[in-house]
Amino acid sequence: MSTHSNHPYHLVDYSPWPLTGAIGAMTTVSGLIQWFHQYDSSLFILGNIITLLTMYQWWRDISREGAFQGLHTFTVVLGLRWGMILFIVSEIFFFISFFWAFFHSSLSPTIELGAIWPPEGVLVFNPFQIPLLNTAILLASGVTVTWAHHSLMEGNHSQGTQGLFFTILLGIYFTILQGYEYMEAQFTMADAVYGSTFFMATGFHGLHVLIGTTFLLICLMRHINNHFSSKHHFGFEAAAWYWHFVDVVWLFLYISIYWWGG
Repeated sequence: MSTHSNHPYHLVDYSPWPLTGAIGAMTTVSGLIQWFHQYDSSLFILGNIITLLTMYQWWRDISREGAFQGLHTFTVVLGLRWGMILFIVSEIFFFISFFWAFFHSSLSPTIELGAIWPPEGVLVFNPFQIPLLNTAILLASGVTVTWAHHSLMEGNHSQGTQGLFFTILLGIYFTILQGYEYMEAQFTMADAVYGSTFFMATGFHGLHVLIGTTFLLICLMRHINNHFSSKHHFGFEAAAWYWHFVDVVWLFLYISIYWWGG
């Protein structure tokens, strides 16, 4: 069958990965429920394995399409750019809901909270300790990912590799520090609306840092294997956009929840 087409669009082949991804997601959520109620994590682990295998093979296919098969034409890449922009916009509104809940509760604390903020008995974090260090780490990672991007555009392979490596290292360091912060917390998610909004907002941000770190790790592997050129590297650009979004959200979290709200 001829692969020639008279249009610039990419009509994808039949793929099993959306189906296996849905099965993996359903198995993971079902496993979480079983873990919560029956303290059995086997189904949850199986769901994670299915999801990870799907991710690897789906991303492998997309990398082949873009790097080797020439299917990501200018028109296709333009569509991918708009798709990533709209995805990040949806993520912004996702976090707006947490900020809305936080400001709604903090600007007008109810009688049940003692009409004060933070609520009585909640010992908050010192914003000038680990949170400030984490802020510096993410700001530094924004510099290193920009360094990697400019190196890639200039065709400097080694500096692109170094910039990506340091960004991933800083992302992992941030996650370790946030995990340590959670272990040292003097309050829990059950401690009034402060605990709920704090752990929901910072926890989902931490999840986004993990996703972004994985995104950049895949880009590093692709960069090492010469999948990117100075003019054709949208996979990396999408990861860089996502990482800058994570940085900006953290700045808002730090200023509002750790510094002002504490």
